[in-house]
Amino acid sequence: MDRVWKHSRSEGHDDYGLLVSEKARKYAIVKELDEPVSLKDGTTVLQFETRFQSGLECGGAYLKYLGPQKAQWKPKEFDNESPYSIMFGPDKCGTTNKVHFILKHKNPKNGECAEHHLKHAPSAPSDKLTHVYTATLKRHKEVRIMMDGKEKKKANFLAADDFDPPLIPPKIIPDPDDKKPEDWDDRARIPDPNAVKPDDWDEDAPMEIEDDEAVKPEGLLDDEAEEIDDPEATKPEDWDDEEDGVWEPPKTFNPKRATAPGCGEWKRPMKSNPAYKGKWSPPLIDNPNYKGIWSAREIPNPNYFELDKPDFEPISGIGIEIWTMQDGILFDNILIAKTEKVAKSYRETKWKPKFEAEKERQKVEDNASGSDFLAAIKMKVLDFLYEVADMPFLSNYMTQILVSFTFFALNARLMFHGRAQNYFILETNLY
Repeated sequence: MDRVWKHSRSEGHDDYGLLVSEKARKYAIVKELDEPVSLKDGTTVLQFETRFQSGLECGGAYLKYLGPQKAQWKPKEFDNESPYSIMFGPDKCGTTNKVHFILKHKNPKNGECAEHHLKHAPSAPSDKLTHVYTATLKRHKEVRIMMDGKEKKKANFLAADDFDPPLIPPKIIPDPDDKKPEDWDDRARIPDPNAVKPDDWDEDAPMEIEDDEAVKPEGLLDDEAEEIDDPEATKPEDWDDEEDGVWEPPKTFNPKRATAPGCGEWKRPMKSNPAYKGKWSPPLIDNPNYKGIWSAREIPNPNYFELDKPDFEPISGIGIEIWTMQDGILFDNILIAKTEKVAKSYRETKWKPKFEAEKERQKVEDNASGSDFLAAIKMKVLDFLYEVADMPFLSNYMTQILVSFTFFALNARLMFHGRAQNYFILETNLY
């Protein structure tokens, strides 16, 4: 069910933002820009703040940047089926924890539009603080992802190793019409057809047998049980035999067991059976008919094209479309800027004071609850794992590392502050 957004104050601040207030709900909202923002000239910075006031457990807080209206999205019908040009922001649920950067790009050969995902995307912090996410697109093919003003990832749009699938398709591809011949044998080794099971091979011999050499321990109390009725237990006064059944005292450790090697009937222990061989199978030999691993012949890719720079569509709208299992997600200060200086200024003046105040308030709360030491240790461990998971050579193991440690306002407005400043800012203050 779709839910109405709330224009709410961020906890501990006078600053307002757009709030996801209910769990397990679908939320969608879109704002069409007064005029499109071109991504083809110079630098473009996409930046916004988000805060998981309940902590990040299972929820997304990403934005969708929309192309022109001809892409067939409608403000009043915006949902998960509406096309977008760029998706950017944090998302975590289950083993997924990443800051998405997804670019949709059209193949000029066949006209098909494909999603290209940033590989080894950085992970998102899981605390309850406000964080600012920045994606800087440079016309010379580069994108830089920053969190809280620190660079976490740099990628080249045209590099095959930076996006999946790559924007530029491979020149050569396997022929989709080529089929493996029916007589093609790709088994490197096969069971020896001439092997015969030895006559003395007993497939029925058990894996374990009784140890005949074992000796019963001296002093073993054969007639004593490991546990006895607790002699100090008494039947409760309110016990009703008719309703509660016959009362039986609870069991307790047999005190005689403390001075004896054991209680109860002695049985010989089991040991490995030296005669055990298991099911017989013929040994493997080199396959005389082996032809190698079959692969289709390669042909020129009919959809291959060369690209000097990405063919970005202008941004004509910004939307939030998420299905979240948690509440308390707050969006604020959504910015599109044409210079990095403007984005940095917003981080310093809008985000940083809130972030520092939240950290200080968290410290005071931890001290008041007496958990400051444990909280500090926890935060240091989380910070360490957060940094380690984003190291390039550990990118493939990001999920394992993290798992191992168990917009708009209701009347949002888009303001164009003049071409001299050359940026757009979406404010979430009611007016």
